[in-house]
Amino acid sequence: MTIAVSHGGGSNIIESSNLSSELLVGSIDGVIRLAKRGSDWIVSEKTLEGNHVHALVQEPQSGIWFCGVEKGGIFASEDDGHTWIKRDVGLAHTNVYSLSVSAINGKTYIYAGTEPAHLFVSDDLGLTWIEKPALHGQETDAWKFPAPPHVAHLKHISFHPANPAIIFASIEQGGLYRSDDGGDSFEEIKGMYNDVHRLITNPDDPSRMFVTGGEGLWLSKDTGLSWENIFSRGSEYGGYPDQLVFQPSNPSCMIVTAGQKSPGQWHREGTAETRISRSTDAGETWEVILNGLNDKLTPSIEAMTLEESNGVVQIFAATSHGELLWSEDAGESWNSSANAFPPVSKGNHYEAFQRDVRHS
Repeated sequence: MTIAVSHGGGSNIIESSNLSSELLVGSIDGVIRLAKRGSDWIVSEKTLEGNHVHALVQEPQSGIWFCGVEKGGIFASEDDGHTWIKRDVGLAHTNVYSLSVSAINGKTYIYAGTEPAHLFVSDDLGLTWIEKPALHGQETDAWKFPAPPHVAHLKHISFHPANPAIIFASIEQGGLYRSDDGGDSFEEIKGMYNDVHRLITNPDDPSRMFVTGGEGLWLSKDTGLSWENIFSRGSEYGGYPDQLVFQPSNPSCMIVTAGQKSPGQWHREGTAETRISRSTDAGETWEVILNGLNDKLTPSIEAMTLEESNGVVQIFAATSHGELLWSEDAGESWNSSANAFPPVSKGNHYEAFQRDVRHS
């Protein structure tokens, strides 16, 4: 089985019958295939070179992979990621940041989020795309991104675990929006800072929702009616969280990655001081888990995927240095394969660390 590690891919929490032996990693220079060889992961193939890949997602029924590219549209692969063809007819904005797959009443829908922050959907496996204009019909004048080109993007798309027609759109920086009708209408969810990175919902208790963003980790215990800031700038767990996953068989066990510093500081200081932390009580308390890694990681962790099979949990994280970090014991210990591939990066995050990066 092959799974993906990418910044904006929606399928990064996976329950499988057997642990995967191949990874597809979305990098600034194409899709990198990594294969398990003994105790290490090695590069076995590179495809779509020359394209900055933001998102990889697989449609489970057909097995087709979809790849969202910065300023390059969407590609599809019907042979497990070995070859790719363009599939973006109708995609009016081709700077693709996020992809997610949902099935509503037995019909498959693939959603794409772009910069500027627009939402597109395909119901024919990517052959054609139409926009869901209600999202951009919000008060978009306030959607301003600090870094050039100062345009907000739809960073992450997620769904309610009990009702896939309920969509959550995380806009950086623009806020969190909810649709109860598959994207035909949207309403803003307020109560947290508007620099929203991603939202996940506890499938065992859907009233419990988590948002990572530019001012920390936020928790709602009432389906988004109110929010509390779990940790923020200056916290030992980091102040700029992004990647967030949970264990499928035990959603109370969660893993979050966070830089102590924000991207503006990364560029000035050359370090993100990244931490990986875990909660075993549904986000009430956290502990830093970096056993096997440096106490403060220099690069940013730009993508993370958790896979569980028969009670065994492995976690993969890819960095802005082009490193793969992985754990085979639910985060108790970590391994790293330094500079194995080009950087993994949302936008230009990787440029903050270029003076330290050497990749082949």
